Amino acid sequence: MIEFYHQPIMLREVIEGLAINPHGTYVDCTTGGAGHTKAIIERLKDGKMICIDKDPDALAVAKERIAYPNVTFIHDDFKNALPTLEGLDGILMDLGVSSYQVDTAERGFSYRLDGKLDMRMDPTRGLSAADVVNTYDERQIADIIYKYGEDRFANRIAHFIVEARKKAPIETTLQLADIVESATPGKYRYTGGNPAKRTFQALRIYVNDELNGLYECILKGIDNLNPGGRICIITFHSLEDRIAKNAFRYAECDCICDKRQPVCTCNKVSTLKIITKHPLVASDEELERNPRAESAKLRIAERK
Repeated sequence: MIEFYHQPIMLREVIEGLAINPHGTYVDCTTGGAGHTKAIIERLKDGKMICIDKDPDALAVAKERIAYPNVTFIHDDFKNALPTLEGLDGILMDLGVSSYQVDTAERGFSYRLDGKLDMRMDPTRGLSAADVVNTYDERQIADIIYKYGEDRFANRIAHFIVEARKKAPIETTLQLADIVESATPGKYRYTGGNPAKRTFQALRIYVNDELNGLYECILKGIDNLNPGGRICIITFHSLEDRIAKNAFRYAECDCICDKRQPVCTCNKVSTLKIITKHPLVASDEELERNPRAESAKLRIAERK
């Protein structure tokens, strides 16, 4: 079996947030190492569990670790799979990259470990990060780094990348990390963590198309919940958290007409009750065990 380790984030809060019905149907949209999934299954009697992941390694491990008869495994991006699933009692979206992916050098996610520059969650499909940095023009690379990494030095980093690849292709993670470090002005280089963090985040989000369609997928997932069903979303950066927050707010509101309009004509009906008015964050105790939980935010809502 693949050594797939991933410590589930805010496990207690997720389980409490899902308010599990032992006879219900639950979906883990990003199964990963199956930590959250197994905890859900432990509370089921004859309920159903659906495990989705676009990473084939993750699904292989989940199949080894889960011994439960009523489980279905789906190898796909959850944004494709979730809208097709109806009659759900709970949805979990853990939108972070797994510890296994980060700590396995050959997967190409880490700016600390040297490996082939890849970053694809499903390494059998699509462009790799190496394809992007070696073939996209300077403006495109800068836009990706700024849009998905929110890095103020995006233009400078993109320029350094393009100049570096003129000499030799950028093929490994540490090659790219060194280029980003060189592009970052000295006084900012080691404030707020590794200077390559934002660039790697941006490339990972772009390569895996993590944000496109997420808002619509969340709304469709809410529509597919049974009354009283819960949705829990764990985010790790401001871009995806903003999408989750806005989707919840839209589903909760009763009217989207212009406030100056005297009569509602949109016929919008509230379908959601937001449980967490402010997102939950990891406890100090959890952060001591798992520092990677530091940026995690958990939002919980219930279908009306």
